[in-house]
Amino acid sequence: MNQFLLNNYLKSPLNYTGGKHKLLKQITPLFPTEIDTFVDLFAGGCNVAVNVDVKRIIANDINTDIIELYEFLKRCASSDVIAQIEDIIDLYGLSNTTKYGYEKYKTSSSKGVGTYNKKAYEKLRRDYNKNPTPLMFYTTLVFAFNNQIRFNSKGEFNTPVNKRDFNKNMKKNLELFIDRLNTLNISFSSKDFKDISISKNSFVYIDPPYLATLAAYNENGGWNEKKEQELLDYMDALDAKGVKFALSNVFENKGNKNNLLLEWSQKYKVHHLDFTYHNCNYQAKNKKADSTKEILITNY
Repeated sequence: MNQFLLNNYLKSPLNYTGGKHKLLKQITPLFPTEIDTFVDLFAGGCNVAVNVDVKRIIANDINTDIIELYEFLKRCASSDVIAQIEDIIDLYGLSNTTKYGYEKYKTSSSKGVGTYNKKAYEKLRRDYNKNPTPLMFYTTLVFAFNNQIRFNSKGEFNTPVNKRDFNKNMKKNLELFIDRLNTLNISFSSKDFKDISISKNSFVYIDPPYLATLAAYNENGGWNEKKEQELLDYMDALDAKGVKFALSNVFENKGNKNNLLLEWSQKYKVHHLDFTYHNCNYQAKNKKADSTKEILITNY
């Protein structure tokens, strides 16, 4: 029988829109108690995958930069990764307030180091876009606004500079995440969800882009009604094979209803969760607590 790490939930080192860290205490008790292979079909920040204790984990995401980062982190010791990130910071002349404080950069904690880092960060970002590597990807995220992952239509990382740098909390979070990866039997893939082979003894957790929202992952037409219908058909096929799944989603956001999902969900079990995304950028103007309520749909 699998046991979920209810008292030791790790937070992803990636600030991924819609990350499920705050929902883990509600989601994981709803998972089956017997799981052989756990498949995280849209892994994103990997908050769910690294917080389940099962025999085998497959974490998939279409974003190759994210998957290559996870594969790199799993091959390395956390101390080595942090040392290499600090080398990049020194190379580009970016701030290190943990080591030197804010006085060195003629600023304060409230003002932050965005002005100081702007030119160096933009060079780092350009260099990453020209020659992307996992370490450059993560270091760029550290100095990106709100540590957000955002690419333009050309596939270039385009988030502006952050007011913070590689502080103690980020270092500790990354260290714990790498150490956890090194204890798990986890493999990574970067495929379209339809191309993932699912065995009958697998449990599939599905946290796709939300059709009803306007998050960064939807801005360039990355998720639409066609994709949504393909996913619903895919889950019906899993159900026909006897494969258990759980889907995270919302029925409505800012008055936009996902009618495809509403109709499809009637044949399965809907769990209403006690959480809304008040602080997420794609719902910042939405003040209705019930309009973006998270749900979990299961076929068991």
